[in-house]
Amino acid sequence: MTQFINDFGQRVGESLADWVEPARPSRESMEGRFCRLEPLAPELHAEELYAANAQDHDGGSWTYLPYGPFGSFERYHEWLDTMSQGDDPLFFTIIQKSDGRAVGVASYLRIMPASGSIEVGHLRFSEQLKRTPVATEAMFLMMKRAFDLGYRRYEWKCDALNAPSCAAAKRLGFTYEGTFRQATVYKGRSRDTAWFSVIDTEWPALYRAFSQWLAPDNFDELGKQRARLSELTQKALRQQL
Repeated sequence: MTQFINDFGQRVGESLADWVEPARPSRESMEGRFCRLEPLAPELHAEELYAANAQDHDGGSWTYLPYGPFGSFERYHEWLDTMSQGDDPLFFTIIQKSDGRAVGVASYLRIMPASGSIEVGHLRFSEQLKRTPVATEAMFLMMKRAFDLGYRRYEWKCDALNAPSCAAAKRLGFTYEGTFRQATVYKGRSRDTAWFSVIDTEWPALYRAFSQWLAPDNFDELGKQRARLSELTQKALRQQL
């Protein structure tokens, strides 16, 4: 953190006298080349989401979420209905534009305009969404909206034992900040929580990295990436040092 000296000779943080508190994120859809994020609407999305989730036959992809797997469509629909009505978390459905189907959900949560902080979470990616440009672009669009609104800090938190989530955060340009030990209890288990963040001064360079990776010329005729996003985001962060 940048440090300054006040009139008492004490070290203090940078003055934010001109900073303006951002608005809360709206339910407006977000449009990309590979995906569209729409406000979660169970009457429109529940059947496709449930079918997409059913591709995980053993339920292992629900391990690190505080809910699920759901034993029936009715129970899943009831949960979606509850989640769709709130503003924090604020849920979106990820629509795959190639076929127009709902393939996952994501949300904003811990939305704190007064401090300029917002978190992305409740990520539930179906098997057909994982490790695709659709998933990456969805995360890019949500990050972009947060910083466009004027948020200073964009957070990612997960069970510290959730290695895929920790790796995904780093690939997307988040910086690991530490682990809160025994931070919570879920599904009858203790959880240490790993914290990651992107801050506003890093966003312009990360925006360029995402834009380069998502560009059509970064994919060959078979859809295989030419440049790896992890290399682009880490290079962007090194340039900020």
